[in-house]
Amino acid sequence: MERDTESELARQLIAGKAGAFDRFVDHFRPKIFHYSWLMCGHREDAEEVAQETLLKVFESSEQLREPEKIRSWVFRIAKNACLMKRRKSMFAPPTELSLDEFMPAKYQDGGQLRIEIADWSALPDGKAMQSEMRELLERAIRELPEVYRSVILLRDMEELSTQETAHILEVSDDVVKTRLHRARLAIRQRIDEYLRGNGVKEVEEKEGTHGTAPAR
Repeated sequence: MERDTESELARQLIAGKAGAFDRFVDHFRPKIFHYSWLMCGHREDAEEVAQETLLKVFESSEQLREPEKIRSWVFRIAKNACLMKRRKSMFAPPTELSLDEFMPAKYQDGGQLRIEIADWSALPDGKAMQSEMRELLERAIRELPEVYRSVILLRDMEELSTQETAHILEVSDDVVKTRLHRARLAIRQRIDEYLRGNGVKEVEEKEGTHGTAPAR
């Protein structure tokens, strides 16, 4: 339904209907800002990227030939604006963190080394909607190297298809799948660390409340 709404907004924009751009901005600006904030890492940059993206959309709307592809078109513009902003921004980090720093360790299971395929987007709604968990997810995404961060934002948060994401990032479908898999593993590691840490903390708090823990 949301994609149908966006396609209709695109048709109205192309047709130059009164108020079309304002309605387009109301719908897309929060999405662009959230994407840009997680990509750029700072609200100041994200505000500018959102503004630049919407201005570019307004100036280039006549180039859009397929209204049903409006979301991927908008995020390709946002991606390019974000890359330019990061190159010039005073907030841009001097180096990108390595994905190796976030990858979960392989472990032994029945004589075989295995590693789980993580999909953090499938976490139970109750946890995912908690502000603390959402903050954790967003912080973990911001810490990813840019090539992985861009894929997980487009695929898991904006729900673009593999093909649309590949088009935006100008890579192959296989590259998108590989990067998404690695990004999810990295995010899963952060979530696992958080949940394990919280579990230990809760036990310690209970022990502190009720006295010394029984001897083992």
